[in-house]
Amino acid sequence: MRLSAAVIAASVALAPGLGISAAAPDHVAKPANWAVGPQYDSTHVYVAPEDLDRFVASFVATFGGTASKGGVTSVTPTPSETVLRFILSPVGTLSVFGFKTPIPYPFGAERTGYLVVDLDAAVRAAQADGADVIVASFPDPIGRDVVIQWPGGINMQLYVHTTPPSYAKLQTVPENRVYLSTGKAGEFVKDFLRFSRGKVVSDDPHAPGVEIGRPSDSYRSVQIESLFGRMNVIVTDGHLPYPYGRELMGYEVGTLTDALDKAKAAGVIVVVAPYASRGREAAIVQFPGGYLAEIHASSGK
Repeated sequence: MRLSAAVIAASVALAPGLGISAAAPDHVAKPANWAVGPQYDSTHVYVAPEDLDRFVASFVATFGGTASKGGVTSVTPTPSETVLRFILSPVGTLSVFGFKTPIPYPFGAERTGYLVVDLDAAVRAAQADGADVIVASFPDPIGRDVVIQWPGGINMQLYVHTTPPSYAKLQTVPENRVYLSTGKAGEFVKDFLRFSRGKVVSDDPHAPGVEIGRPSDSYRSVQIESLFGRMNVIVTDGHLPYPYGRELMGYEVGTLTDALDKAKAAGVIVVVAPYASRGREAAIVQFPGGYLAEIHASSGK
């Protein structure tokens, strides 16, 4: 079955994760920024349908927020069915998919969905800035979508929605954790900065290796900020112990211990014990369904 009108209406009210347009007027050819704001950008989480509700409950229990009710819909240009739920939390927005059919390629590899002010213009800009369109524009129940790929194989989805949404600002902006090789990192950073109108806030060529599970080594960490949110480009030789490279996002909380206590009570597993580095305490956890995330808090140092 498809989404009912009521479910679609609820999705518009509670979700930037599927493709909703804050469309720019026709006369605005080049907006100052393609982004709308980090509260409108969603992490795409794929779990088995039987794990979807447990994942949603554990994420909300850990970070707070609200979730939409599930509905079965199609979010790909070729036939498929997924249960779809949205989470609006103080630390970030998620689109959670529990596919009932095999997942069409290349879906499942896109890490984030970015709401843009003008989809066609944003896609042209992304192409001019070095991205490739790997899934051309297609409609979904409440908007349109495109999947693009940046140098280094970083897939992202761009959205517009028919009805512009309105969401409160996030309490903390999540950190998109992008792992790249030394051969592609410079090209990706240059291209994404042009597209996002972002800036490099730090570029540490000798970041502590404890942050990637290699305490005796160092790596390059490039921190980028833009209206799309925060990004940590993690540049390595690919010699990464599990689970590093599998976590998509880092979530900032007030107190790490409190967040981990809530997480564990909700069935979340701590896979990397808390450690301290560069003024923050951090850990990596696994939610029901397999979603891996970093959680961090300022250590006050």
